[in-house]
Amino acid sequence: MKIIVTGGAGFIGSALVRYLINETDHEVLNIDKLTYAGNLVSLDSVSDSPRYEFVHADICDAKVITETLERFAPDKIMHLAAESHVDRSVDGPGDFIQTNIVGTFTLLQAALAYWQKNPNDQFLFHHVSSDEVYGELGETGYFTETTPYDPNSPYSASKASSDHLARAWHATYGLPVVITNCSNNYGSHQFPEKVIPLMIVNALHNKALPVYGKGNAVRDWLHVNDHVRALYLVATAGKTGETYNIGGNCEKTALEVITAICETLQKLVPAQNEPYTSLITFVTDRPGHDFRYAIDASKIENELGWKPEETFETGLEKTVRWYLENQEWCDTVSADYSQERLGTIKSDS
Repeated sequence: MKIIVTGGAGFIGSALVRYLINETDHEVLNIDKLTYAGNLVSLDSVSDSPRYEFVHADICDAKVITETLERFAPDKIMHLAAESHVDRSVDGPGDFIQTNIVGTFTLLQAALAYWQKNPNDQFLFHHVSSDEVYGELGETGYFTETTPYDPNSPYSASKASSDHLARAWHATYGLPVVITNCSNNYGSHQFPEKVIPLMIVNALHNKALPVYGKGNAVRDWLHVNDHVRALYLVATAGKTGETYNIGGNCEKTALEVITAICETLQKLVPAQNEPYTSLITFVTDRPGHDFRYAIDASKIENELGWKPEETFETGLEKTVRWYLENQEWCDTVSADYSQERLGTIKSDS
């Protein structure tokens, strides 16, 4: 089988590409624009595989996308390419509108034309999205596949828009589409602007660990390896036209997550002076910060037999160990990144 992965040099995308090359016999073509969060270093381990190909392209470039589909003749398109950082969407929403909405539209149009011209019973457009499209929860309840959309940030609004487009191309044109909405991912190879790698890197360099507000925002955490297993399962066994929520059944407040990182670091590489928790600093909350997300993943469990394998404790320790062993990777991927945004992670020791 031939699979196109968009955004395959990003965090989740690269994990998916590594999974497809290492755990299956499929051919994989990775389309990535290589923005700041996309780095081919994350794919060094599979880049020499004869079943892997990389195309450096913007998903908004209809000509290149159309030509690539015609040449590669995919059976599946797994669409992960997106601008994904909420803070960045607040500061500059334009890129999110362009990539997440216009880019998804461009892909859908190209996929529809290709599928109509080349009928294939295996063909599927798998749109990968976020739980943030549902808005926020109170202290109880869970997001299900039928929860009404209520996005509150430019990022979540752009992802909600792309979900609606994918669903409409299925309903209107018959394009075989599935949609997945996942909770917060963590794991190796994640760009150090997201909370877990940022806190690991900052702590190792004795920098402040900034926590929004009181640190009581709740997220459901999902290890990226569990996520990509679910994505592959949905792409190969999911029902066309359906949505599947993918969650880790692991709710933690921001403060709990950061404290757990500090405690894990303290166990693995004890701080020389004050414990890592002394670096925790509370900062002004961001605008439109949703209080709580939590996924009900019973549908994918009951229909497809998927469950997360990692607990937060096992997944976090593996993640911290990876960053300890790959500090050079962090320096490489963040070399051109804003030092102010990263809390000055550049190694000076």
